[in-house]
Amino acid sequence: MILSFILSLMIFIIAAVVMILSSILAKKTITDREKNSPFECGFDPKGSARLPFSLRFFLIAVIFLIFDVEITLLLPLASIINTANINTWMFTGIFFLIILLLGLYHEWDQGALEWAD
Repeated sequence: MILSFILSLMIFIIAAVVMILSSILAKKTITDREKNSPFECGFDPKGSARLPFSLRFFLIAVIFLIFDVEITLLLPLASIINTANINTWMFTGIFFLIILLLGLYHEWDQGALEWAD
């Protein structure tokens, strides 16, 4: 019990020292106009480098990533069909698909999938 406490304390101290050292050593104090400006082939930029982008496009991209990860989580179900109990396998697969479809319906109902108004 005391050994695990000492080990945990040592790990915490080492991690704290590494974080403090990295924050001290990573400070960039030299600010230069050329280094802070965006690079466009050696010329001064014509406009702002921070162009606004469509929030709707960002939301659709995030929704796509979420559903893509969920579909990836379904792939192992196909590989364990021979080794798993068929009732458990069906219940798990159908339950996961129902949750996925409910999420899709919710996004559709909220209008997040509408590209144009």
